[in-house]
Amino acid sequence: MAYVDGFVVPVPVHRLDDYLAMSRICGAVWREYGALEFRECVADEVSPGKLTSFPQAVDLQEGELVVFSWIVYQSRAHRDEIKDKVMQDPRLAGMMDAATLPFDGKRMIYGGYEMRVDL
Repeated sequence: MAYVDGFVVPVPVHRLDDYLAMSRICGAVWREYGALEFRECVADEVSPGKLTSFPQAVDLQEGELVVFSWIVYQSRAHRDEIKDKVMQDPRLAGMMDAATLPFDGKRMIYGGYEMRVDL
């Protein structure tokens, strides 16, 4: 069964184009190393909840929007191989500096998941 890395990220509206440009480069690298899918989705209908929600989870601030993204792999082992290669790729080295990221990485939520239903 496949494996998925999922992310929820707060992105300032005025930096969205920068974020998406960075994502296109990152996605190409991930796919080059074997990721099956690389998706970025910008919030269109996401409201704060009463108890919890994506906006609350990332402490969404005025002028920001939520981006939900995921990367699909063949397996956890496959993800680990790809992730090791990606993290050492010189094309991405300059993008990993927290001071220049087009989003607040401290408020990003992420995790790895085993896919159990795939219809």
